[in-house]
Amino acid sequence: MATAAHEVTPQEASAHPNAESIVVRFAGDSGDGMQLTGGQFTLSTALAGNDLSTFPDFPAEIRAPLGTLFGVSAFQINFGSTSIETAGDALDVLVAMNPAALKTNVDALKLGGLIIADSGEFTERNLAKAKYDANPLEDGSLAKWQVLAFNISQLTLDAVKPFGLGNKEALRCKNMWTLGLALWMFDRDRHTLIDWLKAKFAKAPTLAEANIAAINAGHAYGETAEIAGPLKQHHVAAAPAEPGLYRTVTGADAISMGLVAGAQLANIPMFFGGYPITPASAILHHLSRLKEFGITTFQAEDEIAAIASAIGASYAGQLGVTSSSGPGIALKGEAMGLAIMTELPLVIINSQRGGPSTGLPTKTEQSDLYQAVYGRNGDAPMPVIAARSPSDAFEVAIEAVRIATQYMTPVMVLTDGYIANAAEPWKVPAVSDYAPFPVQYLDEAPAGGFQPYSRDAKLARPWVKPGTPGLLHRIGGIEKAQGTGNIDYSPANHQAMTDIRQAKVAGVEVPDQQVEIGEESGQLVVVGWGSTFGPIHQAVRRARRKGQDVAHIHIRHIWPMPANLGTLLKSYDKILVPEMNTGQLKTVLRDQFLVDARPLNKVSGQPFRIAEIEAAIDAILHGGSGGEVPADHTQLPEPVSGHDDGSLREHHSPQS
Repeated sequence: MATAAHEVTPQEASAHPNAESIVVRFAGDSGDGMQLTGGQFTLSTALAGNDLSTFPDFPAEIRAPLGTLFGVSAFQINFGSTSIETAGDALDVLVAMNPAALKTNVDALKLGGLIIADSGEFTERNLAKAKYDANPLEDGSLAKWQVLAFNISQLTLDAVKPFGLGNKEALRCKNMWTLGLALWMFDRDRHTLIDWLKAKFAKAPTLAEANIAAINAGHAYGETAEIAGPLKQHHVAAAPAEPGLYRTVTGADAISMGLVAGAQLANIPMFFGGYPITPASAILHHLSRLKEFGITTFQAEDEIAAIASAIGASYAGQLGVTSSSGPGIALKGEAMGLAIMTELPLVIINSQRGGPSTGLPTKTEQSDLYQAVYGRNGDAPMPVIAARSPSDAFEVAIEAVRIATQYMTPVMVLTDGYIANAAEPWKVPAVSDYAPFPVQYLDEAPAGGFQPYSRDAKLARPWVKPGTPGLLHRIGGIEKAQGTGNIDYSPANHQAMTDIRQAKVAGVEVPDQQVEIGEESGQLVVVGWGSTFGPIHQAVRRARRKGQDVAHIHIRHIWPMPANLGTLLKSYDKILVPEMNTGQLKTVLRDQFLVDARPLNKVSGQPFRIAEIEAAIDAILHGGSGGEVPADHTQLPEPVSGHDDGSLREHHSPQS
């Protein structure tokens, strides 16, 4: 029976399904308020019930010259009616507030995607700053995309004219005009944002009303403008979710709350010593607002003072915590050795960023794994655990507190710039979901006398608050004698104490490694750690839908590793390790388990795309469009699907 022309067959519907998710990026000058725009759009999206993941991407310069390529700030959000695990691959919509924003972001837009541009900013001067020879809105160079260009600047000026603002102040409202248009495009409610503006500008009601007028004008433009073609309203249904209380969290929010929860479960006050550094500063900011939970925060004069103060707090009987990024972690290295020698609990948060030295302060990378596992003088082992997502940082922080207090050891937690700044919905857990692990201080001398370096079954030494009667003791950085803790340089004692410290960390109880998706043996396993979880998981899921024999393993406990990990890895024919570094986990896996782990490396300051990992899986299993993935010392196949950033190469370290 013939199908009517207006009907859609099930085959056609499955071939062209309705979009389950949409990727939008707001981009403009760093003074255009793109992070604020993206943040408020994220709030409206969460309230609409969509699952979401965000990726704020801002310049390192405090204030780059207006309109330049260096000063572009962007905010990307992937939202939909299904589970969202990444900030998205190719963009569906790019909102470009000036030529520089267009130039630096347009290549991420999928073919046929929509560009919304503020034509009022495409002046000769701004085009020259963005290194355009001609206006791209007029020369046909954007033909493979849909382009909607109108003078947002002038429309904003017209909308706020009744409020008597100066030209500069009035133009600051254009991000709200743009947000109003975006709210209309995706069928979002404005009232929560309007209430937020009234509260934010309670002491400046004229500014509040001007911004509200701009939002309403942008929304009305979408409703009423007779524009043919690309400007359409899209409704994205709410994602299915378990009943419960939800909130949107960034990684910095989640790790701060996890530290507080861990301290509560340990029944111990917490001291945080920190020094401002991108992207770790947000943890200090968040914890400073939680004093009612027994949290003391201290902004030190430098990184060394920050960790030293935290070690002093741990000696005094509190949980010492410090945080930084790679450069600051390097400065803290000697003090970490002191905490290892004195065997005091300490939690160190490393929010990784790109490059050595100052590097890429606002970009993301995973290049501190060697530093975390090996980067101290002497044999100085330390447990290392890594968060996979913003919400997972909560669980990881609690785990770090548990290990630090039960084993009397420093613990390093690895996040990165993407996890720290990105946001996602988080189901607030019940307190009853977590088993307490209260700290037990030694408060009286045991039979046979007190020895500061006696050991329990976990090889942890006793924790004694200074001033406890009968338990006077002294600790420091010079090698300690077994039991007594007296200074002892003898060869046999140093051998024994080094072995004990190593055995204690090696004996930390960690759960067995699980397979995230796929079978426990097969042709290929993709092994990741940290923030690569989302793109790896989605790539493996897509590959399995195509019938490919591939699985996903994601490692939380970087050191010590799960006891079953080696056996598990050896049950696969091939191992692929995607990392935002030059192959650090790959080297550790080869060293620990003698497996042929193959690297997939990216150090562009941007997260992996799903398509990049999917292409590598295809290349390994079937030769792909780029041929076989080489085993050693050669360039990996170039990415497919139009992704030609050239960043997927293996850069072998001397250990390879």
